[in-house]
Amino acid sequence: MSGGLVMVMVSVSIGLGAVALLALLWGLRTGQFDDQSKFINAVHFDDEEALRDAAMMEQKRKEAQERRKNSGKKMPE
Repeated sequence: MSGGLVMVMVSVSIGLGAVALLALLWGLRTGQFDDQSKFINAVHFDDEEALRDAAMMEQKRKEAQERRKNSGKKMPE
């Protein structure tokens, strides 16, 4: 490739990266990533069975972690 073509490609990629960074900063500043009703809606759609299943899975995870701890193996994160 010629040096001029490489410079054009580098310039375009830097420009696109700058545009992406500006878009991210704009989104953060204007609250585009804020979801105020996410947790409120989650409460409405959770039932007792789903909560019991989640608690049981958490208990199993903790038990497995204790077994691995006692056997000397590490649990992947």
